[in-house]
Parts: sequence; C-alpha cells; structure tokens
Amino acid sequence: MSPGSVSGHVHFISGGSAFNASMVYDDMRKAKCSSCTCIWRLSTRLDMSNYWTPQLNVHLRNGSFAPVPTRSDSDDHGLGMTVYYFQRYGDGEKLRAFPPGFRMVAGDPDKRNFTGDLSARAVTYYCAGGGLANDTWGLPDVNCPDYLRVMLFMPSCWNGKDVAPPMGESHVSYPVDEPGNGKCPPDFPVHLPTLFYEVEYDTGRFKEEWVDGKQPFVFANGDATGYGFHGDFINGWDVDVLQEAVDTCTTDPGGTVEGCSVLDQFTAEECLACKLPSIVSEDVNGPLPSLPGCNPVTNGSGPANPVSDCPDTAKLGPFAPNYVDLTTTKQWSYIGCGTDNYFTRALTENHTASTSMTVETCVDYCASAGYTHAGLEFGQECWCGNELKADNAPKEGYLGSCTMKCAGNTTQLCGAASAISLYRKCASDDAQRACKNYQFGGAPSLEEPPPSLPQTIPASSSTAAPPTAMETSSTTTPTPTAALACPHNNCINQIFDPTASVSASTFCASYTQSVNTDPSAIPGYLNNCQGKPEEVSSACCCLAHPTAYMGA
Repeated sequence: MSPGSVSGHVHFISGGSAFNASMVYDDMRKAKCSSCTCIWRLSTRLDMSNYWTPQLNVHLRNGSFAPVPTRSDSDDHGLGMTVYYFQRYGDGEKLRAFPPGFRMVAGDPDKRNFTGDLSARAVTYYCAGGGLANDTWGLPDVNCPDYLRVMLFMPSCWNGKDVAPPMGESHVSYPVDEPGNGKCPPDFPVHLPTLFYEVEYDTGRFKEEWVDGKQPFVFANGDATGYGFHGDFINGWDVDVLQEAVDTCTTDPGGTVEGCSVLDQFTAEECLACKLPSIVSEDVNGPLPSLPGCNPVTNGSGPANPVSDCPDTAKLGPFAPNYVDLTTTKQWSYIGCGTDNYFTRALTENHTASTSMTVETCVDYCASAGYTHAGLEFGQECWCGNELKADNAPKEGYLGSCTMKCAGNTTQLCGAASAISLYRKCASDDAQRACKNYQFGGAPSLEEPPPSLPQTIPASSSTAAPPTAMETSSTTTPTPTAALACPHNNCINQIFDPTASVSASTFCASYTQSVNTDPSAIPGYLNNCQGKPEEVSSACCCLAHPTAYMGA
C-alpha cells in the first residue's frame, strides 16, 4: 500500500466506489455502490470493502505489453474477481468480524521463487484446459486455452491490536499448519474470516504470443514467475452485520448468500456500472512499450531488486472526465451514463448510426431535429428524444458502463452494450438549471427541463436479485476499450464467417443503419443471437473496431 501516492505498479481493483489514493473507514462507508455483488440489507450498504491484486499483462511478440482481460460470462461481462469468506477456525476459537479501519496485505511483490512457507503456499494457479494434473505454485509453463485462475488465501489470524500498521502484514498471520485452515498461533490469537481471492484471466486469446515454448505473461510488478503475486484488503463492512452473518449463516453447505437471511444483493448490471474514473495521469491500457512504473520483467531464484532513481512521472490528479464538455460551445451538458436495450429504450423518438460517430455529431443531429436529449451507444449509434425514461436514467453515485470509444473519435466515449452516454440541451433560464456537466461523486444532473418538455423522475434502486452469500463476486472491466468488450460468442464468429450469405461489412452497414430494431432482419445463420437485435448490434460494433485482441 502506498497511501497518498501513485502505486509502484498497476492493480486490478474491486469493491466500493469510495476507493481513493487515501481513505479511512468512514470514507469507505460513504461509497454509493460496489463492483462486487453489492451486499445490502434494507437499503443499508453492508460491504463497501476494497480488494485488489496486481494486473496481469501479456508480453507481445512485438515487444509491447497489454493488459489481459478477465474471463467473460455468457453475456460477455468480465467476471472480474471472486472473493470467498470462509468460516474456518480451530478448536476453542470463535470467528470475529474485521474491525473498523482494518487493512492487510498478503504476498511479497519482489518474490521470484517458491520458498515453501505458508505465504508461498497461499498462492496457486489453475490452468483450465491445459492438461495439468495439479495446480501450480507459479505461472504454468503450458498454454491455458480456457482461462488461467489465480488463487490467493489472505491471512486470517490477527494480533487483536493493530488495524493498519505501516507494514501491512505485521499484525496478521496465517494459521499454524495451512494458509486457509487451522488454529491461529499464540501471538495472533484472534481468528478472522478467511478471505480467498480468485481471478480468472482470458489467457487463451494470446496463444500466438508464446515464443520458444515460454509463457508470455507477466504481472504489473514485473513478475514473470507468478511467485510475486499479492493481494490487498481494506475493510468497508458494517461490522455488526458481518459479525451476525459469521455467527448465524453456518448451515448452508454450499456457503451461498442465498442461504444467509442476514444479507441481500443488487443486480449484476448495477455492479458492472459501478466504476471509477482514473486519477492518475498515465496510460495503462496498452499496447505499451514497457510496464507502467519502473517494473522491468524479472525471473530468477532470488528476489527482484527495486529500481532506484525511477524516472516515473505519473501523478495524482482529479477524476478524469468521461464526457465531452459542450456547455460553452453548444449549450448542451452531459448528464451521466444510463442504461439502454432493445426492449426498454432510453430515447425512442429518432436515431441514426455512423462509422464516423462522435459526441458532437450526435448532439448536432438531435439538436437540428428539435430534440432536447441525445444518447450515444455501441460506439456508433445516436438516439434522440425529449423525454428520458426513469428506469434508464443515470443513478446517483454510479459512473456507469459507458466505456466504448466513439467510432469517429477514439478519445471520446460513446456508451457501450446496454449503456448510453446521455447529453441534454441546457435550459435558456440559467436560474432554473445551470448548464453544467454531471461530476462523478455527486448526484446526476436530472433537474426538471423546461415545462414544455416533460421528463420522468428517476426510479429508486431496487433489489431484484436473490440474497447473496459468503461468496462475493466482483465484476470490473480492466480496460475501457471496445476491443476487450467485444463478445467472443458464436454470434460474432458467424458474422466473421466468410461462408455467410452476406459479407460482414455489407451486412452490418445495412443492419445497424436501417433495420436494427427488427428481429426478423436477423439472418438464420446468426443462431447464437437468440433473436435479439441488440446482440447483432453489439457484434457489428465490434467489427467497426478491429484490433489484434479480437479473436474470431
């Protein structure tokens, strides 16, 4: 941990939206959302903790580096990190919830060989589809065509005194015999819930990057061995509720939150929309000539030597804007990232699409037609209207899932699949509503427009998913690029198929610009689109952004 400064390497971060360069427990409890499965109860935020590990990168054949995305589910959502809360303890012990302000780290970023101690045995790797009989201690030397799962046990024994010492591991220990089970040692007598991290990376797409049989993956700290994997945790729980869950949710053999009446959860869509803008002035998305920071790739039998006199110039700053400021040039303002799909459109009165779409192009199109709202989606679609539906409106405290680059200007963001970047014409009466953009950290700008232009009020959050468990899965998108968000399913594969009756370039151009709302327009050979026009639109949008990362 490096509070108040830029970390020495890039991390993959999950959890509450209050995460910042410096934060205390009270700050974390004020988070508006979490990228985890959003454990709540009776509108009370329960787990606003943060969990993070180093980002995995691929060292490409051309010498550059790029982040490896996490594995996606059937809806092409990045699965991110899964965090398990195991209720394990030794004879005569009682589990205690993490206290307020508690934080800890596990692992040594500089380690480059297997040392055999409990800390080393806390990290394992599972190579899905690689044919290995057992998990490995370091990065496997075989291709993992399905995915690579990295697993880490965090320490679960506490000295009962310090919650955040300067050395993040001096107040905690592993149990006596095993990293994830057993009795605590005498100097660390308080047994806490056992945190177990899983991160599944989509390594199969990089099978062509292997050189002379050597695996091409390296963590952000320069570790090409996997022995330097590490994890961090800062407690953001409602401590009393966590203690109640630990004490009472013990009968479900599967450990699911559905079997724990103490806890509840929001939908996966809300978790996916819980993102943070960058506060560091540095490109970490790749391809990059070197790993961010001063992190040369290292192997070997001894620990890595930290680089001295590092010329790294990355600085902390304010949140990077995720919108185009049109308040002065066009008197339109950004009001946030909403949700949108074929069945419940946010704006319904007019639309167009273009492979040269920009924010300005869309706003000009809607303004010239007399509309007060403009929305951009899939990188190249523009939607117009005078009324924004409540269920599609941006939610307070949510940055949203608008991470797809605009087809006509890759420095701008134009929504994404089922996410829409929303702009609105400013009122002529400044006293009624100032012309200003939505700033992340505050409520979305959803004041009433002029009386002649009705607008529905945003709906409050609802609990639509079944109760969650002592398994907290968090979903984040490590890189906000269209390429890494592209679906890798049969729908897009068949669009690429040269044997299809219509070529992809011809089909997509006509489909997205004219009949993309007509299910009957979907060709039969796109069977995996399941009759859903938005699936085809998403696949076609990916075709407009071909990259080396997108596999057919």
